[in-house]
Amino acid sequence: MTAPVRDATVATLPPPLPWPRRILKHPALTHYNRLIALVWAVNLVALGAGTADGDGVSARSLSYAALANLTLAVLARQQYVINALFWLATRPPVSWPLRIRWTLAKVYHFGGLHVGGTTAGTAWFLVLLPVLAVEGAPAATLAVSILLGVLLVGLVATALPPFRSRFHDRFERIHRFGGWGVLLLFWAQTALVLRERGGSPFAAPEFWALAVVTASVALPWLRLRRVPVALERPSSHVVLAHFDHGVTPFAGSSTTISRSPLLEWHSFANVPAPGHSGFRLTISRAGDWTGAFIDDRPSHVWVKGITTAGVANIETLFTRVVYVATGSGIGPCLPHLLAEQVPSLLVWATRTPRVTYGDALVDEILAVQPEARIWDTTEHGKPDMVALAYAAYRDFGAEAVICISNKRLTWRVVHGLERRGIPAYGAIWDS
Repeated sequence: MTAPVRDATVATLPPPLPWPRRILKHPALTHYNRLIALVWAVNLVALGAGTADGDGVSARSLSYAALANLTLAVLARQQYVINALFWLATRPPVSWPLRIRWTLAKVYHFGGLHVGGTTAGTAWFLVLLPVLAVEGAPAATLAVSILLGVLLVGLVATALPPFRSRFHDRFERIHRFGGWGVLLLFWAQTALVLRERGGSPFAAPEFWALAVVTASVALPWLRLRRVPVALERPSSHVVLAHFDHGVTPFAGSSTTISRSPLLEWHSFANVPAPGHSGFRLTISRAGDWTGAFIDDRPSHVWVKGITTAGVANIETLFTRVVYVATGSGIGPCLPHLLAEQVPSLLVWATRTPRVTYGDALVDEILAVQPEARIWDTTEHGKPDMVALAYAAYRDFGAEAVICISNKRLTWRVVHGLERRGIPAYGAIWDS
């Protein structure tokens, strides 16, 4: 006999913070946007310093500024760099003041560095083009630079939310192939400039910057491999994908998989089981690709790169946390619940959990979370997730709430709690 799937208590929410403190919790002032602003502020300071003598800036200075920003943009997305950022941010002990830990846990907003570097680097490069023309750059150099500028503008334009959200598959392909094109054109431009300048290329800063960027881009692809997968389908809505190809990832990491490696990749949270090799992915029907994956049940998929830290890794910064999940959001939460590294309480709202995800998965959750608050939306309808999260936070004496859900609900929970002075975290869909 299994433990019952239990409902949860909903509490009345406390009032929001006074407006001077609450304004800092506004979505426009997230740490993601603050990092974008920081990158631009540094660039504007550098611009002011470069023009302080009244002579303006040279083509070489502009090219260095563009390349430095674009190098930052690429490295901010590199898997080893991401893992290092999470490792550094989660070193402080829980004895540190909560306000410091609250801020450090926003490490997953690192994508702001990528956006800031990309937009600032593109801006510098567009300023460079007329300077090259005025300074009489060779025709070949000018032609490659103009083509490079057009491509950079195209990449920035297609990354804007209106395009990216409506045409995500196209966005992904444009940025993969367009990014490779940008890298090749930068190498061509650098070769032309260095030939004209003379001297050893190994003494040129741009050579080494491009070498670092190239290695960063190539590294995940050097680990591309096709691996077997065993699929368990408890319902037509979800499959549990089991992998055991010599990799046992850490809890809170993710793996990208593909059936067509040059066309599209999809990232899912790894669910390793303590004491067992391999891992699982929980894949729910949420579009054409996942739907075809569930229906076709392929025997092999492609993987690349290394497992990468995700938002829930910040749990170690807090004494007790509440995990809030809806539907397949249980996947990213499950490895942390199984690891039991930090005392936690699960709040999970989903339709008919045993029918959708199977008795085995629900029993596995209840074995480590006997007090889990599981809300069956088929029986009780959709709950007020902000109130549900607050009730668990209050009753459990938690320091933070981590929400794994769809974009709209994640933002509602995170900002609904943050504006009331409660540390709350959730994915920001910036990749």
